Order: sequence, then C-alpha cells, then structure tokens
Amino acid sequence: MGYQQMLAELQAQGKPARVGIIGTGKFGTMYVSQVRKVIGCHLVAICELDPARAYWALETTKWPKEQYDCKTMEEAYKTGKTCVVTDRDEFLKSPYIDIVIDCTGKAELGIDTCLKAFRNGKSVVGVNVECDILAGAVLADEARKNGVIYSMAWGDQPAEIVDMVDWARTAGFEVVCAGKGTRFQPEYHQSTPDTIWGYYGITAEHAEKSHMRAQMFNSFLDGTKSAIEMAAVSNATGLLPPVDGLHFPPCGTDDLPRILKPKANGGLLDHSGMVEVIASEERDGRPVFKDLRFGIYVTLHGDSPYMMDCYREYGMHTDPSGEFTCLYRPYHMIGLETNITVAQIACRHEATGCSSAFRSDVVAVAKFDIPKGTVLDGEGGFWVYGNATPAKVSVERHLLPLNFTEGKKVLRDIKAGEILSLNDVEYDPNCQTMQLREQMKKFLA
Repeated sequence: MGYQQMLAELQAQGKPARVGIIGTGKFGTMYVSQVRKVIGCHLVAICELDPARAYWALETTKWPKEQYDCKTMEEAYKTGKTCVVTDRDEFLKSPYIDIVIDCTGKAELGIDTCLKAFRNGKSVVGVNVECDILAGAVLADEARKNGVIYSMAWGDQPAEIVDMVDWARTAGFEVVCAGKGTRFQPEYHQSTPDTIWGYYGITAEHAEKSHMRAQMFNSFLDGTKSAIEMAAVSNATGLLPPVDGLHFPPCGTDDLPRILKPKANGGLLDHSGMVEVIASEERDGRPVFKDLRFGIYVTLHGDSPYMMDCYREYGMHTDPSGEFTCLYRPYHMIGLETNITVAQIACRHEATGCSSAFRSDVVAVAKFDIPKGTVLDGEGGFWVYGNATPAKVSVERHLLPLNFTEGKKVLRDIKAGEILSLNDVEYDPNCQTMQLREQMKKFLA
C-alpha cells in the first residue's frame, strides 16, 4: 500500500499525522508550501521566534488566511487549522503534535529540541544536520528508548543519498562511493557573509527581500555544508570520508564511474566505501560537462563478468573496464519533498535514515589568521569553515567540532589553515552538548 492511500486512511479515521515545524527559513517555507495539499497530514503549528516570518511564509505560499486565523494549538487541532506560536517549550509539550520538523540549523538548539521532543513522546524529522553530526548516534538511541523516531529529512541530500545507498546494498551491489555535487573552488573556503552574494551573482538587497540569510548560504559555498552532509551520510551508512578531508574533484555524470573508484583501479579514492563531493566547475572556472551540481550519486562495482555483461546489455554507463557503474539523481527538491519522511513515520513508524554510529566528524579550520580573543561566529561565518574527518581522528586529537564554535572565544593566535582543537577555545565542558559528545564516544566505529 502506498503512502497516499495510507495517509488517506488515517484521515478517514480522524487520525491524520499531526505535525509541528520549528523555523520558516527556506527549507521550512518549502515544506509549508506543500503540506496543506496532502491528505492525512495536519500542520498544527509553526514555532517561530519572529511570528512575522511565519506569516510571511504562509502568505507567500498562498495559504488562505482563514486556514491560519486561530490562536492556540488546541484550537488548531480541533478545527484542522494552523497556528503560529513563539514558545518552543510549550510547543514541544503540546499533546496536539506527534511529529516535529526541526528547521533551525542551530546545532545546540537542535540537540535541546530533540531531547525535549523525545521525552514528550514526539518523533523528530531533523533538517538540522548540524545537530546530527554533533550528537546524532546518541539522539537516535534516545529516540529508541522513548519509543519514537529520529529521522533525516527526505528532500535534504543526506537522506536521499542514504536511501540510494540502502537501495544499492539491498539489491546486492557493492557501494564504492556516494555523495553529491556542488559548486566549488578552493578559494571558496575563504568566503564570508560579506562576499557570498558576489559569488552567487545576486545583490544583498535581493537576498534580504527573499529572506536569504548570508551566513547560512555561505556555509554551502565555503564547503562547510558539504562536509556536514557527508559526515551525516557516513554516520548513517558506514561509508568514510578521506582522512585529509573532502577533495571536491571536478566530475560530470559521464565520469562518475571512471573517477570515483579506488586508486588501485585508476580512480581517485583511497579505497572502496567512501563519501565524496564532486565539483560542478573545473579548477579554471569552466563548467563541468554534465555536472551534478544539484544532484546525488552512487558508484557501484560489478564483481563478475556476468554483472559487467548486464551493465552493458541494459545501457548502464561504466568506466572503460566495465567493472564500475553509477546511478544518480540530477536534482533534489529540499523541503518540497519532506512530507515523504512524515508519511514514513506516521504510517510505518520508520525513519528515512539516521546515524547508527560515530564514524565521521566535522572540525573547524581557520579561514584566516585568527587573533587571540576573537569570538568565533560559527558555521558559514567569517573565521572558520568545516571539513570532514574520521571521528576517531577527531576524538584522539581533541579537535573542535565546527558546530560547537559559535560564541566561543579563541585562547591563542591561530594561523590560517590550522585545524582548531577544543583546547584553543573557552567553553563549558559540562554543558549539555559536551555531555552528549562524551556519550558519542560509546558509538565510535
């Protein structure tokens, strides 16, 4: 039975999926645009510190005003409408919400949201991948203990990559590499919120009008978001990043099986079973032929002449040896697709994917020389970018997690390109995040 039919049955029983969303940035607004058109899903409440932003999202996505004119979650539940609230704790305690979608992008806030949601019997769809790489395995364990679901969000690339890897392994394929495409040049590691819109070719005025936050968009360009997403994929699948961080090789879809295979077979990978992000631009700025800037991929290995014959007979694109092939999806539709995960939770009590171990971490690298006393501004900011590394390396070297940098004061002069350690910043070792990070060591793999 498909999700549409299952959701329709829930609606007929008077038991639709009762959803609450935190944050109406780009992702949250995209979800808001779709959910009112899905039978069997009821967006009970939007939790937003700035109510005007939530109302902007509703108006922009053409919600009828009478659909969100109620004042409380109880009223929204009873009337089938949607309300806007500002109190996160009240929102997370509400008996009228079963599934919370966290779209904040704030790691430490996300951890607190998840723990409170689980304790109140609510499942969480984590658009907040920043939170997942800090404490994902612990949060997944906490969700299980409370009988609820902690899941990646369909529409976000990590969830769709994890699903593609699961498909491949379930079908009996060896997954050689998995990842996504993005726009990248080495100089982007030094991009800041002041330079971001020039790289994208838009004005700051247009960005502000479209509610595009400079620091968040900069995290996509400077390589941080790619590192975060690949670490999340690694922690969910067992695929590993390069020890020295992502390489961002320029690569189009025709070259996936030729480039993303082990060095022993003529490719760029240290070994089979890795994650990597491919660039949509050559290093000289020329566009890559058949780039995968907005898509995802897996490369696969054929272990017998028979499999290689099957690749050829069914038109699969391979490397010259015929052993390696690929599958890719050229686009992902972000929050427009996230109700697939809501349906999985509501109908089958299943996650799209989530961390199963602590395999990869994202650590802070200095963009420029950082003077002693500087207060760091976190992901996508002026001072550091994130790079993926094996979690065992991060733990052994006591490295500073990228998403634990915001508001932290630097205790010594740092050189550009240097990886920061926890000893380099002032922080409270007894805070909730560090307590969970300590628990993450039990899940090292």
